[in-house]
Amino acid sequence: MSYARHLLWIAAALMLAGCSSIQRTPPIQVWPDMRLQARFEAQATTGLFTDGRASRRRPDGTVIRGHAYEEDVMNTGMLDNGMYVGKMPVEVTDALLKEGEWRFNTYCAPCHDRTGTGKGMVPLRWAAEGGVWQPADLTGDREVEMADGDLFNVITFGRRTMPSYGAQNRANERWAIIAYVRVLQRAARGTMNEVPSELRSTVEYKGPPPEAAPATPPADAPAAGKANKK
Repeated sequence: MSYARHLLWIAAALMLAGCSSIQRTPPIQVWPDMRLQARFEAQATTGLFTDGRASRRRPDGTVIRGHAYEEDVMNTGMLDNGMYVGKMPVEVTDALLKEGEWRFNTYCAPCHDRTGTGKGMVPLRWAAEGGVWQPADLTGDREVEMADGDLFNVITFGRRTMPSYGAQNRANERWAIIAYVRVLQRAARGTMNEVPSELRSTVEYKGPPPEAAPATPPADAPAAGKANKK
């Protein structure tokens, strides 16, 4: 009985030793399950290839599975001559506008607000902290005159202080956002004369929006740099 008890104490000590958080030597692996296998480190050298590089270039024509797309106007917003496409290459439908509205309110409204005038919660909070930063007014003259392909490029890659939203929105979804931005621009600049006569009784027209005064930081706020425009 005493012999068996000693064996149990020895087994328990070995088990506790194996639970140590600091190990100077690799643990014994009975079944490594491919955890340890011959491989090259990134950017390492090797004598296996004539150029001596362990990292290899992708074979010509290789594409990521499920992510291949043609470099056409639909996916780049660019024409063959390198210019931005003027009008989007998709048909504007109710479904497209609904998709664009949802995505604009999700990804764009925090900075540009839901009407696109650049008075979202992010710049308002920034001003409350004493900063000066004004996102672009998407209903302004410059943005109205921008080509659809230019707006597509901004969403895809970002511009100045605006980050890229290409990862969050596929190509057709970016076109949907642009279609909805055009709706906001038309709504901001429309007049009662543009409303069909049979619908004018349902519209409350308040005239053009007043000019917004620049945000004034608190008196005790530290001096901020020049305003950046997205």
